[in-house]
Order: sequence, then structure tokens, then C-alpha cells
Amino acid sequence: MVENLRANIEALGGEIRFGQRVDDLLIEADAQGARRVRGVRLASGEELRSDHVVLALGHSARDTFEMLHARGVYVEAKPFSIGFRIEHPQSLIDQARFGPQAGHPILGAADYKLVHHGKDGRSVYSFCMCPGGTVVAATSEPGRVVTNGMSQYSRNERNANAALVCDIRPADYAPYGEGPLAGIALQRHWEANAFRMGGGDYSAPGQRVGDFLAGRPTRAFGDVQPSYQPGVQLTDLSTALPDYAVAAIRAAIPTFDRQIRGYALPDAMLTGVETRTSSPVRIRRNDDDLQSLNTHGLYPAGEGAGYAGGILSAAVDGIRVAEAVALAITGERAISL
Repeated sequence: MVENLRANIEALGGEIRFGQRVDDLLIEADAQGARRVRGVRLASGEELRSDHVVLALGHSARDTFEMLHARGVYVEAKPFSIGFRIEHPQSLIDQARFGPQAGHPILGAADYKLVHHGKDGRSVYSFCMCPGGTVVAATSEPGRVVTNGMSQYSRNERNANAALVCDIRPADYAPYGEGPLAGIALQRHWEANAFRMGGGDYSAPGQRVGDFLAGRPTRAFGDVQPSYQPGVQLTDLSTALPDYAVAAIRAAIPTFDRQIRGYALPDAMLTGVETRTSSPVRIRRNDDDLQSLNTHGLYPAGEGAGYAGGILSAAVDGIRVAEAVALAITGERAISL
């Protein structure tokens, strides 16, 4: 699919560049003193001139977030969520969801979506559920551990996994930094903490669910073997996240067990930490023309810009931005990052 998309873009006159990093935006003031984008500068020093730049970043593009903030593009902190990956035997999830029909080849591997609203106003929910999948390493910086999840097309791995995350808000970022990039400082703090807890070799800290609920360290694996590579270091995850997040997740698991029998399985595995659920910043744009609040010609788009929370919503936002650019262009060449 991606190859065909690329071929279509090239057939229409587009150009695809691989292995090239954008280091700076070219911004000039117009006759009225307003900020206008005039292109981008690559790490090689080459400049690509354009009056329309689509800023379609991933939510871990921290170097670009920092560059945008330094260049005066309007950026603000936004809420996101942090937590752990939780793994159960896929057979347990199948049985809870499909009952007597569990294992039927037509049904495949079962999935789930769960939400718990705590008394303190915080929500805990499952995110990016991966039936018959694996927990994968997702750090983008040295000396930090980040978890994510994925499923192959076959969905036939032994475990089901999902993020189990607690919502956090910009007010929670204050102990870690100030300004619109404080959420990134929070992420880095807990990712570095996970690296230390995992032994400093990119193993991830992990704990059995029964021990996590009881508040005691895990000394040995049970029946559920974690899938994360390069490995899991057993520990006590009560210090792997802020206290309020740990408390919220502890309260949510028994509630989820009433919806999916066996969810609080003592041998189920928690692996930390999941910090990249969505972008910690929003690159603010106008509601009508979708251009940056203070930089004309710059179109923040998708998940990294803070306007999507997954593949589908990012695709829809991309269509909206493409239509806005098409409406604005009067013959200029547009560049999509």
C-alpha cells in the first residue's frame, strides 16, 4: 500500500526524500510584519523553498518540537496518558470474550476496550490493544526505556497485550519543567527511571499483576512469560510512575476483572513504561484554514501536532489538511514533512 501511495505521488510530480532530516524552518516577515513560512532547511544545509509546509510529525519528534518552540511557532502542552503494558494469555481473553466459541478459526484472536473513571477524576483505559501480539521496545533516545505493542497479521502469538494507562494533564508536568515542552520532560524522567529499574541494559522493569496489586516486589515469573525483548527485569513497579498513576491503575484492574473474567490474573505481566500514547504538545492552528496560529503557511497535521490519537484519526486529519492546502495554493509548490 505504501509503495503504491509513493508511486502515485511521484506520478503526480511529487518527490520523496529518504534519510534527510529537517533542522529548521525558514520564516520571514511579510510587508505587514506577519510571520510567514518560506520553506525548510535540511541537516545537509540544503534549503527547500515553499510558501506552504505541512508539518506531519510523529509524537516522538522531540528535536523538532524543540526547534519549533525555539523558532517561535506557537506550541502548547496538552494532556496525554502514561502507564504500563499488560499481558495475558490470549486464550484467557478469547474465553472471556467469546465463551464457548473461543478458539473458532473464524473468530480469530479476541480484543477488548476498557475504561475506568476513578473517584479522583482520573481515567484509566486500555489503549492500542494487540491480540496475539508482542510488547516491543520503542525508545527513541539513549538511556531510556519505552514500551509499545504490535500484532502480526496472523495474531497467533501466545499473549494478548495492551497499554493500561492513566490520563495526565499539563498541571501534572510542573515538577518536571516549565513551558509547553514540560510534558516531554515528564516523559524523559520516567523513561530514564525505567531504564535504571530495568538494569541499564534496555531490559524493561516488570511485575506480576498479583504482586502489583498487593504492593510487593515480584521475585519470579509465573505462567505468563513476557514477550518484551531484550528482556524483563522483575521488580516493584510502584516507583515506575507517579504515585497518582500507580494508584489509579491499581484501582482499575479489579474493575476490569469484573468485565473480563481473569483480567486480574495474578500471573499476568505488567511491563513498563508506556509514555508515548499521544503527543505531549499541540502545535496550535486556526480552526478555519488549519494554519499555525502565528506562522502563515505552516500546516500542523496529525498525531505529533496534537490533532490525532491513532492511525485512522491521523489519516482523516491529513485529508483535512491536504484539502486546506489545496484551497490555499495559487500555483506554489507545497512540501509535506
